[in-house]
Amino acid sequence: MVDGMSIPEELARREERLAKLAEARTKLEARAKERFEQEMAEHRAKLAAREKGAAHGKKPGGRPPAPPVEGPRPKDQINLTDEDSRIMPVAGGGFDQCYNAQAVVATESLLVIAAEVVQAPNDKQQIAPMLEQIEALPEQLGLPDTLLADNGYFSEANVMQCAAANIEPLIATGRQPHHPSWRERFAAPPPAPDNPTPVEAMAWRLRTPQGKQLYGLRKQTPEPVFGIIKSVIGFRQFLLRGLDRVRGEWSLVTMAWNIKRMFALSFG
Repeated sequence: MVDGMSIPEELARREERLAKLAEARTKLEARAKERFEQEMAEHRAKLAAREKGAAHGKKPGGRPPAPPVEGPRPKDQINLTDEDSRIMPVAGGGFDQCYNAQAVVATESLLVIAAEVVQAPNDKQQIAPMLEQIEALPEQLGLPDTLLADNGYFSEANVMQCAAANIEPLIATGRQPHHPSWRERFAAPPPAPDNPTPVEAMAWRLRTPQGKQLYGLRKQTPEPVFGIIKSVIGFRQFLLRGLDRVRGEWSLVTMAWNIKRMFALSFG
């Protein structure tokens, strides 16, 4: 014992801390490898799209996309309190330790028909898991014929996956202005493209009056659900730690919303 400090206890504490740091380093490297593989797949898809356009006589715009860099980044972090969570950008600017909660909402009933919590801040990889959940629903519920999603979900692969599931995708290909001019709002629809790719066909449908009207439902479908969950039910953040527990928590929250909504549909 030196000045009230136990040397064996202090050595054990430092050894435990070094072990945790080594474990955290290993997990950061594993996450970096997973991220690199995803970014490399996206990079290959972009190159393939450029080559496909060039084969059809279209000059690629801009510089070729730079390949991703392998390995952990200087600003990569890991949370030792809840290591399953991730640092993500939040509304209003800035970053926070978060999970990414997903929900598929039916346009007519506003019932949540599929829900998931993921660790990726990007929504581009979430279409396929949601389609799998939709396909696993009881047959008597039927299947949707159209999927509406904002530009955060847009990619050529997602459009193709919707087509493979016999679901018409209407995914915004870019950020749309909130207040378009009257000329743009009432402009005549463009002519249909000849032999369009699935992405080109979808982009054209989004510019037709029918497509605009249908896509407008996206803005009034999930937002009320999330708004009521936050402001009426009072659920504004996850209270549990760990991905499995958080997924269970989100399932209970969306179940509570569905019960509330079914009551309103039945007796409202």
